[in-house]
Amino acid sequence: MRYRIFGNTGLRVSSLALGTGNFGKGWGYGADQADAHAIYRHYREAGGNFIDTADQYQFGQSEAMLGEFIASERDDIILASKYSLGDSPTAGLQASGNSRKAMRRSVEASLKRLRTDHIDLLWVHMPDGVTPIDEIARSLDELIRSGKVLYAGLSDFPAWRVATAATLAEQKGWAGVAAVQLEYSLVERSAERELLPMAAGFNLGQVSWSPLGGGLLTGKYRNGETGRAQGLGAVIHDESDQRKTATVDAVLSIAEETGHSPGQIAIAWVLAKGTLPIIGPRTHAQLVDNLAALQVQLTPAQLQRLDSASAITLGFPHDVVAASAPALAGGKGELIDATLRAIR
Repeated sequence: MRYRIFGNTGLRVSSLALGTGNFGKGWGYGADQADAHAIYRHYREAGGNFIDTADQYQFGQSEAMLGEFIASERDDIILASKYSLGDSPTAGLQASGNSRKAMRRSVEASLKRLRTDHIDLLWVHMPDGVTPIDEIARSLDELIRSGKVLYAGLSDFPAWRVATAATLAEQKGWAGVAAVQLEYSLVERSAERELLPMAAGFNLGQVSWSPLGGGLLTGKYRNGETGRAQGLGAVIHDESDQRKTATVDAVLSIAEETGHSPGQIAIAWVLAKGTLPIIGPRTHAQLVDNLAALQVQLTPAQLQRLDSASAITLGFPHDVVAASAPALAGGKGELIDATLRAIR
């Protein structure tokens, strides 16, 4: 296991984070306590130290299990949790959303389940479309100053809201945004348009969930196997267009050439892009396969094949700027001509 400095913090985190959405069976799909503990223990023995959970995962069961698992080694763990979606299907109106009230209630409940006095990294799970970003940023600052949270990040937020939060924190002297969490894989590259460049500009930690595209990139659905699509019915990708089919073809081809599994190729690609993948195994065998991605060294030619097969159009203004770039070093007339050609 390798480690990296996490964004603009001093945290040293492992190259793979362990996502624990499958710890528990509150959703009707997941791992029981014995299997979850085996996954956790193997991840720790492999050198992993970055654990990602949420109050909503398995309606609190994930945090409760982790509270037991980490008790004897809490200081060695970088523990991340989330709030926004509520910790049960009947949590009530005030228990969800991004408000200061929901944030404080969730953190207090998470601390009890996790059996700890602080959360290392608190994610705002996703925007509620209502709470102002300055309320969110100020509330996170208050929790950090209280010592119950050490760092804060935004998950599934648009780039402009993250940038606003980071700028407000800097101007107001509040604790800053430390990281973003986003979906990123060979079949979901939309983050390359705004989120990843923004995160790089602010030197934020970048954490990628679903690096296997909901299981699509393992190739198992082509073999008629079952998985998240049947058990959970959420965060699903399928071969709905030619790009996704070409992407799966490329992953399977490179896997056959290298002797690695398709899933390892998919995770290795995310690692090569500089973001930190969250693996979310439901079984011990899946964990073993995921961890082996750390041994994969994709060649420049293989990366290019994967990039080409999975490429997306960045859209405006990126395409116009890219088309005009060769003329930027030339005269004014060349720049105008290039811009007009790009627009047409």
